[in-house]
Amino acid sequence: MGESAISTSSAHLELSSQLPISTDSTTSRVVVNNDALRTVLFTFDTGQELTEHASPKAVVVTLLEGTMDFEMLGNTYQMVAGDVIYLAPNEPHALKATSPARLHLVMVTPPESDTC
Repeated sequence: MGESAISTSSAHLELSSQLPISTDSTTSRVVVNNDALRTVLFTFDTGQELTEHASPKAVVVTLLEGTMDFEMLGNTYQMVAGDVIYLAPNEPHALKATSPARLHLVMVTPPESDTC
C-alpha cells in the first residue's frame, strides 16, 4: 500500500479474510502509511517469530487473536487476544507466536522534541 494522506479518511474492511494465517509463515500488510503513523496487520503461525529488533518510532502492539510470547525490557510477556504493549522509540523487542496469531501494529512518529 502506498502513502495514505493524513487529511483523507479511509476504511479498510475484511482484512482478516484478505490476510489469512498461513501454515509455517509470517505475513504482513501495511494498512495505513503517512508522515504521522503506519499501521500494519501481521499473521503468525505457531512457532513463527521475529528476532530482536527495534523501531525509531513509538509502537503500540495489539494482539487480536491467538497467543504470543513478547520479549522486552528483559522480560517475556505471555500475550493473549486483547493485550496491548507500548514500546518507546528504539526499544529492543522480539516475539514468538505460541498459537496461530493475528497482531495489529501502530507505529507513531514521535514529535521532534521527544526524540532521544
